[in-house]
Amino acid sequence: MRDINVSTIIESVKNMCMNANYYLNEDIKQAMKDGLKNEQSPIGAQVLDKLLINADLAAQKKVAICQDTGMAVVFVTIGQEVHIVGGGLSDAINEGVRRGYNEGYLRKSVVRDPIDRVNTGDNTPAIIHYEIVPGDSLKIELAPKGFGSENMSALKMLKPSDGIEGVKNFILETVDKAGPNPCPPIVVGVGIGGTMEKASILAKRALMRPINVRNKIEYVRDLENEMLQKINELGIGPAGLGGTNTALAVNVETYPTHIAGLPVAINISCHVTRHAETIL
Repeated sequence: MRDINVSTIIESVKNMCMNANYYLNEDIKQAMKDGLKNEQSPIGAQVLDKLLINADLAAQKKVAICQDTGMAVVFVTIGQEVHIVGGGLSDAINEGVRRGYNEGYLRKSVVRDPIDRVNTGDNTPAIIHYEIVPGDSLKIELAPKGFGSENMSALKMLKPSDGIEGVKNFILETVDKAGPNPCPPIVVGVGIGGTMEKASILAKRALMRPINVRNKIEYVRDLENEMLQKINELGIGPAGLGGTNTALAVNVETYPTHIAGLPVAINISCHVTRHAETIL
């Protein structure tokens, strides 16, 4: 067994919270630069230019790219030969989030109860997903998720007979309905298969993949490319003001499912699509 002390985890999560909010990931930045070159709408081009300037200023000054610094979503892939010492793993992750949002001067956006709406004051608790794998390493991925885009998510339990055309229609309907609300240009995460909750986690997981990396499965890769083209043909454009760059990428993940079902979940992310990872 390999020991990993919680102090290392706390420090790593703290730094990821700050870095993910300060620095626009290079794949997203490059996609917006490419979009700026081919944007047909003058207003859309202005929006993309301002978004890139905003990202540069945030990085220089070490301030948040967006006022909505998100709810911390954490994916933990833990080797079965890892022994966490000095405390609990979930407690350590939440302590890292607490310190990252406090020390990084990031907006605290989490309420303790969905109805009484009292702010917890430290952006905890995080949403944590665990996966146990062989090995002795600990991988932590963090995605601060803003809710302008999160609120545009959708889930549908399609019939198997709906097939791939039913999936395509649902993706386009969801993005069209979202309009400007998720702060385009967006990244669209799609989960197909599993169960109701598995499809939703797949959609969230899809947003963690770099947008310049396509799915290895041929038909899924074709679906990603086709949906990106058709979404951009909707004309929603940067900031929803019209244009050719509504989405930067469509990332799709799949999983085996039941013979009687075809779950499809869509998780939309804004132009920032923050995520960071560390391997201990």
